Amino acid sequence: MPSSENSSKALKHHLLVIRLSAMGDVAIMAPVLNALVTQYPQLQISLVTLEKWAPIFRDIPRLKTIPVHTKGIHKGFTGIWWLSQSLKNEGFRAVADLHYVLRSRLLCFFLSLSGYNWAHIDKGRAEKKALTRLENKVFKPLTHSSIRYAEVFKKLGYPVVLNATAVLPKPPSKAQSTSEKPFKTVGIAPFAAHAGKQYPLKLLVQALEIFSRLAGKDQKEIRLVFFGGGPVEAPKIKALCEQFPNSSHALSLSFEQELSLIAHLDLMLAMDSGNAHLAAMYGVPTMTLWGNTHPYAGFAPVFQPENHQLLPDRNQYPGLPTSVFGKEVPKGYEKVMESIDPKTVAHKMRELLEVAWAK
Repeated sequence: MPSSENSSKALKHHLLVIRLSAMGDVAIMAPVLNALVTQYPQLQISLVTLEKWAPIFRDIPRLKTIPVHTKGIHKGFTGIWWLSQSLKNEGFRAVADLHYVLRSRLLCFFLSLSGYNWAHIDKGRAEKKALTRLENKVFKPLTHSSIRYAEVFKKLGYPVVLNATAVLPKPPSKAQSTSEKPFKTVGIAPFAAHAGKQYPLKLLVQALEIFSRLAGKDQKEIRLVFFGGGPVEAPKIKALCEQFPNSSHALSLSFEQELSLIAHLDLMLAMDSGNAHLAAMYGVPTMTLWGNTHPYAGFAPVFQPENHQLLPDRNQYPGLPTSVFGKEVPKGYEKVMESIDPKTVAHKMRELLEVAWAK
């Protein structure tokens, strides 16, 4: 409970939620918060997150984003202290720490000094270590991140049911078709934060060439949109656009515009990356390619079927997964994604798009 000086301002059903980064984790959280406010119409949420992620939550009712400037006024011990003091004016009654890193733990500690109750996520670090170690590996599916988030709200008195109805409402689409022939739009996100979970571009090109031929054989028109950014990825994306007719990229779009485009895709093909989670949070069919990471760690795109995931050959690479986030690539495991055949990728894309055409 908050101290008496804040109790008159506090609302009975008002939670402060903390989740700063990374993009994929934030995107996984979004449907959980959407389900929460849907199932508890009296509940209000104040979300402490990075300012750049605010567009993700714009259409969730009764949710206010509070930007954190970790490289500015909220940097370091003193910055977190001042943040904690300013947050007291929000009128919340309890705190949900969905990040549970040093910065968020310190913030919760400061708030607890004023009497606020708080609960934090159990990240299952020991389980994940057992899943990714090479020796004595415990290969089994772990709790999905969305469920770990939901468990925090249960501790605070708000058990929440998670299913596909929790996906975010799609923002209005500004795209206008000038084609007389119906077409489907496929998003391609070829990059990832770490090399251990990025499909080689040469194989991706082969897969897209096969997929394009299959679409032509089916007399179906497909538009490809490539996603990525930054000085390293941008030239590669432009080169991909030159290779494939009727393709475009999202390099010049704002994050808000990019979200609107992603929400209206018919299919997203991505690595184990943030773009996969952005598509999944809108209920877009999302196909993912996995390398040294694995869906068993609990970071698969939310509400997506298992058959949307293509994995490397574990008979050839029995130590997989070797990493939770893709950083750790042991010797001999540098080329695990090459065991995913481009033909398999192309035919799976065709299979998933057939469902879209049938709707």
